Amino acid sequence: MAALSSLLKIEEIYAGYGKLEILHGVNLKVSPGELVCVIGPNGAGKSTAFKTIVGLVRPVSGRIIFDGADITRLEPHQMVSRGLAYVPQGRIVFPQMTVLENLHMGAYIEKHRDQIEIALDRVYGLFPILAERRRQRAGTLSGGEQQMLAISRALMTSPKLILLDEPSLGLSPRFVTLIFDKLKETKQIGYTMLVVEQNAAKALSVADRGYVLELGRNRFEGSGQALLNDPEVKRLYLGG
Repeated sequence: MAALSSLLKIEEIYAGYGKLEILHGVNLKVSPGELVCVIGPNGAGKSTAFKTIVGLVRPVSGRIIFDGADITRLEPHQMVSRGLAYVPQGRIVFPQMTVLENLHMGAYIEKHRDQIEIALDRVYGLFPILAERRRQRAGTLSGGEQQMLAISRALMTSPKLILLDEPSLGLSPRFVTLIFDKLKETKQIGYTMLVVEQNAAKALSVADRGYVLELGRNRFEGSGQALLNDPEVKRLYLGG
């Protein structure tokens, strides 16, 4: 079987904040239909890599290729129209707006009302609780429900690739399990995802492939299952 072409390719990226270099030649790739996770200890550069991909951090050198085009120097607002959606860590929602208003904010580039309705049906199918609470203010939702809303808002533009930064951060065990189940379901209906996650074992258990970053460099990569079973990865990152 021929290898899948890459939807996203990060090549030898060096980046950081001012004179502080965080990433030292990081390489990542994601093929269409994959769920790829990035794990590693705090300070490994995982979130910085995501911010560099979406244009919030400018790389010093290296290239970012998305859907066949070089996006290395694009501004963040140019990414959405190209099909790149970003869900930052921290369950960022508009608390005074309703669930439905938050979802409409996610679809701000979509001009056709029928497409917005199709997108709403899709996210309500994934997260039925949001349909039930569509008239409720987002700030009154639980933490897990707010994370569902943040993910759903990113889905409203039918993105080619969704970047999720720490989707399970700060959630109760019940919601952690639910979020990972929903990531699997989202992949099954055809979305491509790149996920940064502190819960390494959970992330690798649902991922097609994974990368381990350490001190801003690639340390390990492989299938999710291979990394889960790797004795060195277990010892260093999985507490086993």
